[in-house]
Amino acid sequence: MKLGIVFPHNEIGTDPGAIKAYAQGAEDLGFDHMLVYDHVMGADPDRPGGWDGPYDKDVAFHEPFTVCSFMAAVTDTIEFATSVMILPQRQTVLIAKQAAELAIVSGNRFRFGIGTGWNQVEYEALDVPFARRGARQVEQVDLMRRLWTEDSLSYEGEFHTVTQAGILPRPSQRIPIWFGGGADLVLKRCGRIGDGWFPLGSPDETSRRALETIRTAREETGLAWDSFGIQAQAQSRGGDPDRWKSHHERWRDLGCTHLAIVTHYIGNGTDVDAHLEAAQRYLAAVE
Repeated sequence: MKLGIVFPHNEIGTDPGAIKAYAQGAEDLGFDHMLVYDHVMGADPDRPGGWDGPYDKDVAFHEPFTVCSFMAAVTDTIEFATSVMILPQRQTVLIAKQAAELAIVSGNRFRFGIGTGWNQVEYEALDVPFARRGARQVEQVDLMRRLWTEDSLSYEGEFHTVTQAGILPRPSQRIPIWFGGGADLVLKRCGRIGDGWFPLGSPDETSRRALETIRTAREETGLAWDSFGIQAQAQSRGGDPDRWKSHHERWRDLGCTHLAIVTHYIGNGTDVDAHLEAAQRYLAAVE
């Protein structure tokens, strides 16, 4: 199971030097990959009707393509993955172009995690309908994969029209697309057209059943299970070495291929060194 780290999007701040130090520090510690969360906007709690979401306008999220490109330029081996980018609220051809560019400048160190999202505030502000976002996502994946591999194409779908056009440059390798989400429909979609899954919960019976749903859908599509990835996360805050090790082993027993350490909200020490030290303690406990 490959071990990674989660970019502390809110605590890291806006100092480019700190972001550079964090990326290089994570790589120096031997982490295989880094997950970067995505949200474009945060709602104001004082808006009409109020707000009860897990984050609001006062929580910072760095733009994934930009910050991953920056960190890729100052590192050599660590992989970057969006966890997850809300694909349907973005323009498909533009995002295909951006993903291709990140794959190119990182030396193919990019894994594209996608989701459909839940925040209607973002969809409204980005002028994209919230309804049928799942169907839009399916079509987006199909179109992006064609744009990444074909010199020129024509495409006529429910949501997209392309007439004899293409993007250049294109990535030299296949960009892996991993899905987030836990709804049954999403899990089946992930099995049919995804390269991996980002579970949201714990290594428990619910996750085991979700994996069975994905595996069944994948096998019905004629795709191999042994090439499919599973990316879990582990919270360092509030734990101890025994608890971390048990959690790690339970994910491994479920067949997890990747696990990333979350160091958000670790207390007063929210500088780069504190985050890296917290991740290193977890690493020492499970290796």
